[in-house]
Amino acid sequence: MDNFDYPAIGQRIKQLRKRKGLNQTELAQMLKKSLRTVQKYETGEIEVSIAVVNQIADLLDSTPTYILGYESSTTQIRTLSDVMDFLFKLETVEGIDFKIDVQKPPRSKRWECSISFDGKSTAEFNADICLFLEQWEEERSELRAYNSTQAAYKRWKEQTLAYYAANAVKCTEPEELDRDERIAKRTAFLEKEYGKNESNE
Repeated sequence: MDNFDYPAIGQRIKQLRKRKGLNQTELAQMLKKSLRTVQKYETGEIEVSIAVVNQIADLLDSTPTYILGYESSTTQIRTLSDVMDFLFKLETVEGIDFKIDVQKPPRSKRWECSISFDGKSTAEFNADICLFLEQWEEERSELRAYNSTQAAYKRWKEQTLAYYAANAVKCTEPEELDRDERIAKRTAFLEKEYGKNESNE
């Protein structure tokens, strides 16, 4: 788990442990770890695996995201524009590639729109997005069928956010091309999509 501040994680574990009234030996026994390992967790000397973070969160009545220092966006969704703004931001994330599929009359009997991610794409994070969406649909199905609880669903969301918190992404705005560059890129795109026009050869 890269991109984490392990000394800060250790301080949060220590604070939660003390709040629970436990000493390091007691926490070590609960985790089935050595005392020295817990001491190293708390000083940030060693990496804490996501499995152990989840275990500590359960034992100390906290969340994995809190322990890792991840804060989900505090921006509230108040309007449909906020949802659309998020979707616009998605296209600036490097390592994610998606397609938008539109089905509507008269070509289709249905009116459906979807955003799809190819899990076999060379885009760095597409497989992760596909795995997440697969798990999310399973969790939602369990909830819809009353086979799971809201608390279990919330716990799954916390653990999922914690798991992916180490994957830093970079956002870049598309470059503005001058007319000649745009035409050259457009020509190359059309040739790739439809083959070279024989009349131009």
